[in-house]
This record gives sequence, structure tokens and C-alpha cells, in this order.
Amino acid sequence: MPRWAGRFLRFVRTDLFDYALPEELIARWPSARRDDARLLVVEAEEVRHRRIADWPDLVPPESLVVANDTRVIRARLLGARRQTGGRVEILLLRRVEDASTDPTGKRQIWSALGHANRPLRAGARVDAGPLAVEVLETGSDGVLTLSLSADDGVEEAIRRHGRVPIPPYLRRESAECDEERYQTVYAARDGSVAAPTAGLHLTPALLERLGARGVRLANVTLHIGLGTFRPVVADDLDDHPMHTERYEVGAELAGEIRAARERKAPVVAVGTTVVRALESARDPKRRGYVCPGTRDTSLLIQPGYEFGVVDALLTNFHQPRSTLLALVAAFVGRERVLRAYREATERNYRFLSYGDAMWIPERWA
Repeated sequence: MPRWAGRFLRFVRTDLFDYALPEELIARWPSARRDDARLLVVEAEEVRHRRIADWPDLVPPESLVVANDTRVIRARLLGARRQTGGRVEILLLRRVEDASTDPTGKRQIWSALGHANRPLRAGARVDAGPLAVEVLETGSDGVLTLSLSADDGVEEAIRRHGRVPIPPYLRRESAECDEERYQTVYAARDGSVAAPTAGLHLTPALLERLGARGVRLANVTLHIGLGTFRPVVADDLDDHPMHTERYEVGAELAGEIRAARERKAPVVAVGTTVVRALESARDPKRRGYVCPGTRDTSLLIQPGYEFGVVDALLTNFHQPRSTLLALVAAFVGRERVLRAYREATERNYRFLSYGDAMWIPERWA
């Protein structure tokens, strides 16, 4: 078979994941309570309208529910060029391991995006509160490599001076409420520049109700990068430069998944980031199991993907033409998920990070 033939057979058009999203349905602020969200239940032949408060009663007893315990860092920095005073905005993406990094934590290397009146080039110096920033390199994709220095430690300076990096589609500055609400109640490990939004609905009371029903709870860690929000501009989804994210599947989680398989219980993912981490860690020799470890993933999940670990999914509503919507379409079927999205828009559900949720109790795609 010619090389082009195989590519043609797996061509997945990006416009297949487009839908009309009215601006007024984008949830620009969190609801009054985390568990106020509506819940669209997508079943094989129909959809049902519930509340997120009902979700613990919908999860089968003895299920294993896996959540992403990453914590959003205050990754947005405002500063000024040292020589000219020109305004600079920096969005930290990821700490880079580097042999020259100061072991005291007073100097670190980070990848970042930068915005200024004039391009930030190698050698540029920026003062961002207690942080001294030097541009070391500018990549062809616009990603900067920065040296960050602070007398009291870089991480402490980021915590004191940085701002919550709420998504750009909210079209507003971060506010005091975002400090709490753009973070899950179980966030434990610093590293994300975006929240695992399906988990934003969960409260300690909801988690306790799951436990009371015999549901097992476990955590995976996947640090979310800005690539989550980058639009897909390629006509073929395979041509989209998928972002890389760091994840960790611990031995305890691997054991919980093994135990779930033994008792024939479903593995439930809270959000697409959990799906991406678990499917990236899938054991190539044993379907349904994972290999523990810490790795990078650039896995793109789209229709045609064969799931090996995740059986059910709680997720938010995603942007049109996005890799996240493609993942959900791969899980439950493109036509079914687009019908569900049409139903949600007709019923005035709230969309995107602070919006309502969708429960897919089993996969059919």
C-alpha cells in the first residue's frame, strides 16, 4: 500500500468537531457553589438532565474514580523591561531541569510565553516584582527559555507575585474568587497552568458520598500546559502539533486499577487529563492495566483510538474544534457527542472551564 494511502484512511477532518457556541453560554465566572452545576447524562439512546450533586448516586458501587491532583501555579507574571520600563506579560509554562540550576532554589530555568510591545529576544531582562528574569533563548514556536532569580527563592516569589492564569476565553482579569475556585479541592502537587476543570465541581461532601457507596478514590498527576487552549488550525487533526505534558502514575494507583479489574469494576476518569494520563500509561501487554512511572506524553486521542484503561468519564463542555472535544468524540462517538452538545446549547447549559458537566457512564465508540 502506498504511504499516502494509509494517511488518507486515517484522515480526521478538524471541522468534524465544530459546533455553534453562543458567547452568552460561556461561563465567565464560577457558580455560587461548586456543586451547583448541571449534569448532562449521555446514555446509549438518550440524554438525561441532572445536577452534579446527583453524580455520586450515578457512579456504580465499587467503581474506581481517578482524579488529577495537580495544582495550578500562579503562572502569570506582570513586569517591565529593565532598560526601558516597557510593560511585559509572561506566562510560565514549565520548569526546565537544568544542570546549572541553583540547588537552593534561588535560580530556575523555565519555558514560557511572553507578550510585550517589542519581541523578547535573548538577553532581554525583565523585573517582575521580586523576580529577575532573563531571556536565554527564543524558540521557533515562540516559546521562551527564561532564567528566573529571586533572593527568597523562585517558587516563593511566584506564589507572592504571580497571578492565577485563568483561560483567555474568559476575557477578563483574574479575580479574588479565582484563587479558590480555579483549583480543585484535592489539588496537591504544583505544576499546572490550567485547572483540570471537571474536578472543579467536586466537593468534600460529594467525595464522601462516593466513599459511602463503596467507590474507591485514587489520584493521578498530569501537569496541564497551555497547549490545552491552543486552537487546532490544521485541516487534518493528525497535523496538529500536540502539546507535551508531564504525568505520573504511582504504584498505588496501578494497584488500584489492578484491583478494579479483578472485581470487574469500571475505571472512571474525572476529566480528559485523567484519560490522557491513564491511556498514556496503559500496559501494552495487559489490556486494562497501567505501568507506573513518570513520563511525558504527547498522546492525541481522536476517533479511531482504541481505549485500553478508562471505562467512564466525567467531563466539562469543551471548545469547538479542540483536541479535548475530539477525545470525547473518540470515547462516545462523534455524532452522539455533537447531539449532546446541541441539546446542551438548546437548554442553555454553561460551557467551558467554569461551566456545567457531562457524565458518560460507559463508552460506546
